[in-house]
Amino acid sequence: MSLPQTMTIIAAERAGGPEVLQPATAPVPVARADEVLIRVQAAGVNRPDVAQRMGAYPPPPGASPIIGLEVAGEVVAIGSAVGGTRVGDKVCALTNGGGYAEYCVAPAAQTLPWPAGYDAIRAGAVPETYFTVWANLFGHGRLAAGEAVLVHGGTSGIGVTAIQLAKAFGATVYATAGSDEKVDAMVGLGADAGINYRTEDFAERVKELTGGKGVDVVLDMVGASYFSKNIRSLAMDGRLVLIAFLGGAKVEVMDLAPIMTRRLTVTGSTMRPRSTAQKGAIAQALRAQVWPLLAEGRCGPVIHRVFPLAEAAAAHALMESSTHIGKIMLDLS
Repeated sequence: MSLPQTMTIIAAERAGGPEVLQPATAPVPVARADEVLIRVQAAGVNRPDVAQRMGAYPPPPGASPIIGLEVAGEVVAIGSAVGGTRVGDKVCALTNGGGYAEYCVAPAAQTLPWPAGYDAIRAGAVPETYFTVWANLFGHGRLAAGEAVLVHGGTSGIGVTAIQLAKAFGATVYATAGSDEKVDAMVGLGADAGINYRTEDFAERVKELTGGKGVDVVLDMVGASYFSKNIRSLAMDGRLVLIAFLGGAKVEVMDLAPIMTRRLTVTGSTMRPRSTAQKGAIAQALRAQVWPLLAEGRCGPVIHRVFPLAEAAAAHALMESSTHIGKIMLDLS
């Protein structure tokens, strides 16, 4: 297959608002020994993309400076050390960057086949949220069947994924959102109860729903402004898992006693700095334990809206509005 020398990308020439995202031309990347080159047909839009555009989430050393952490498409070239993947394979990938482009490289270990019955848009909507939820909710959070979990941001891409996977693996799920419409959407996705955080104290509501016990796990992307209420929401031996700080990263005043007296665990992680081996292990677990659920329709991405690549700025504006339910995607087909 003859590949072009250049490609269209979405560039952010400086940190700023959505308007800094503009189409540009760049060289087609070359796959390193452990990588594959993918002709991108769909790319996901995620909160870390917004943070990178604003200058708050720089790419790790050696990663593409082009925004974009998940893609789906066709493998068009493979590195010298890659085995088990062939040119022509349809894959989705958790990338280290570079997704907002016609071609993108990704470590082969971080790629997965399209789930059965999926097209490019649906396949491209899977990697970032499923890698993140699997590693944090079931890894660091150790969520098990029969336990209860509180998911914040329940209509975000992460939230939708967490609700569905937690239910699929036998947990009771409560989730928060900022409108009654979103509460209804979360219940429709499988949540046992939804909480409108604008009209209810979620910690008090969790206590009511659990008969005073609290939940075993809280998956939180808000951070400091929710910290005290999250601690109040946890049962004995509960785990608070932090994955973002949309409400700030510094807790100024905090009573630490409940952490000791109720044996609580506060943990969290970021995905992007993890090694290829670590991300590859998550990919293998997803393929074995979650890909069959996707094929059966027991869980899957909810697509809110699809934009052409050239309208990435509009996609970011929608992401920042927080009016969406599910995933925002870019179409490059």
